[in-house]
Amino acid sequence: MNKTKSISVNACRALLALTFIFSGFVKAIDPLGSQYKIAEYLEAVQLSAYVPDWAQLMLAVGLSAVEFTLGVLLLLAIRRRLASKVTLAFMAVMTAVTLWLTVSDPIQDCGCFGDAIRLTNTQTFLKNVVLLSASIVLTRWPLYQVRFISKTNQWIAFYFTIAFILTASLLSLYHLPIFDFRPYHIGQNIKKGMEIPKGAKQTVYKTTFICEKNGVTKEFTEDNYPYDDSTWVFKDTHQEILEQGYEPPIHDFSITDQQTGDDLTDSILTRDGYTFLLIAPVLERADDSNFGEIDAVYEYAKENGYGFYGLTASTDKAVKHWRDITGAEYPFYTTDGTTLKTVIRSNPGLVLLYKGTIINKWSHNDLPQQDELNAPLSLIETGREPEDRTWTKIVLIIVCYVFPLAFLIAADRIWSWTRWVRKREEWLRQKEDWLKQKEQSNRLYQLLKRKRQMRKKIVAGNWKMNETLQEGVALAKEINESLKAEKPNCDVVICTPFIHLASVAQVLDSSLVGLGAENCADKEKGAYTGEVSAAMVKSTGAQYVILGHSERRQYYGETAEILKEKVRLALANGLKVIFCCGETLEEREAEKQNEVVKAELDGSVFNLTAEEWKSIILAYEPIWAIGTGKTATSDQAQEMLAYIRSIVAEKYGKEVAEETSILYGGSCKASNAPELFAKPDIDGGLIGGASLKAADFKGIIDAWKK
Repeated sequence: MNKTKSISVNACRALLALTFIFSGFVKAIDPLGSQYKIAEYLEAVQLSAYVPDWAQLMLAVGLSAVEFTLGVLLLLAIRRRLASKVTLAFMAVMTAVTLWLTVSDPIQDCGCFGDAIRLTNTQTFLKNVVLLSASIVLTRWPLYQVRFISKTNQWIAFYFTIAFILTASLLSLYHLPIFDFRPYHIGQNIKKGMEIPKGAKQTVYKTTFICEKNGVTKEFTEDNYPYDDSTWVFKDTHQEILEQGYEPPIHDFSITDQQTGDDLTDSILTRDGYTFLLIAPVLERADDSNFGEIDAVYEYAKENGYGFYGLTASTDKAVKHWRDITGAEYPFYTTDGTTLKTVIRSNPGLVLLYKGTIINKWSHNDLPQQDELNAPLSLIETGREPEDRTWTKIVLIIVCYVFPLAFLIAADRIWSWTRWVRKREEWLRQKEDWLKQKEQSNRLYQLLKRKRQMRKKIVAGNWKMNETLQEGVALAKEINESLKAEKPNCDVVICTPFIHLASVAQVLDSSLVGLGAENCADKEKGAYTGEVSAAMVKSTGAQYVILGHSERRQYYGETAEILKEKVRLALANGLKVIFCCGETLEEREAEKQNEVVKAELDGSVFNLTAEEWKSIILAYEPIWAIGTGKTATSDQAQEMLAYIRSIVAEKYGKEVAEETSILYGGSCKASNAPELFAKPDIDGGLIGGASLKAADFKGIIDAWKK
């Protein structure tokens, strides 16, 4: 079952990661194209007037960077829980948006893959449903994702990825997109791109004419249009596609002289020789900082007999303003604004044609300089179509991003492996030394064996926040009676909520069952509303108190210093302390369990004197096994308790360590207690849920008789 989950989760993770990386990258390297698409969405919901262009551009760059980075986080399993939740939220929003697009159809192309891949709205919605399902699987079982980088070094990959994708966006914004997926790429003949092959399926349209007569508006088709009735006044028309036919890559390119109404498309595209097109979709917002370089290119074109035309979708007023501020003398013609934005991602940008074929493109930041234009275009590099550098760019991306990331992963894996080897060797060396010492002195071995037999065996119940007062008293009575009938072979302790202590103390036979609290305050007394001091706990008749439980550390922020003070006050009031320690699942997977446990003991109890230590009972509770149904194997538990005993020995000596009772806690049940308690270093259990039923608790206690 776990293997199936692992395969499913990692397959979903790979699908999401690769989709996000590709989608984020193709949009990140075309930030203006992404901005134009965001503008379409804003227009569809009538919000474009409220979001300025610079905010749209920042949103475009930011969303692309987030999508790409999220894909890399999923691919490398970085911050698995957080990345999975963010992915689910992202896909939920995107699926809702594409459902709206599918139903309402306000935009023809959602732009999820930029211009690289175009999907219909229905295809995009179905794609998002699949990705949403994959993100649900990922969120349900995030820890089944296989890590490639240890937690220690994940931040390097994270920040390196953000720096890379933002740099790619800024370079594409300042110059032109790194890869050009649009039909107006270098090498494309615009006229040929508009041709429809012979025999290609034609698109079938339905044209509706709206006319008015005597205040009555009526719609007509081409079949019933009232050609013979001039009293009907034409008002408007609209078309809808009944059957989609072949659509050429370029289908919306036209050049019109607004002054004369003439269509100049053919004359410019079939012009012999070179033609410069200055593309400025919106002249009002065009960058005029390089107008001197534009004028220099125009003068060069005029001197060599090349065409030079400005194309814009702006009004005559905007053209006049441009001429006033730049002194431009070249003619301006009208072309659809969306088409111009597709031709080149720069406002303005320069396109060089040769007999209608796009030879080169330049952003307004990269215009040809005068020293480059020192001869006719046919004789210089500027007039030749540049070599296809697609593979060069791919290799550059691999060298600048993929190789460093791969090197980081390899170095991290080697570092983690050598660290594990060193720790393993150290552990084996310590174990070997201990075994040698054990073998060298049979007398010491016999002493240690007797100490093991003398060590107190304990089963302690931790009721946590369960049972009302009446239920708690009844449960205590039931436990007490069951132990009266059959004497236990170990010490038994029940630790109850504060309100139970005094009442439960009255129904327990203290020779059979000890009583403990689940916590006490780190203050002796005073104005600390809601707190219960160690002295108060002692006054109820309790002899024990649990301190350092992971739930207190996790939910109530108990630190080592706070616990240190609690331990001091508990001991000062004659209470025996059951002190808990243990690691999380992530710490266990990172093989940090030893250092975590040692740090918890160092910070709170290893400051005690040898005399004070006699009142300490340790409880190892792997946090990943508390209340989860998961249990550490008996070998895992033995290994950890042996390690804990070894560090107690380092601090207080072997004899004290052998006299210290160390309990195991974490989904301990009657079924697995005999196997656990049979291990030489496990002296009993700290029992949670199973202590709330007398029969289950008794079953664990009886494990000491097996």
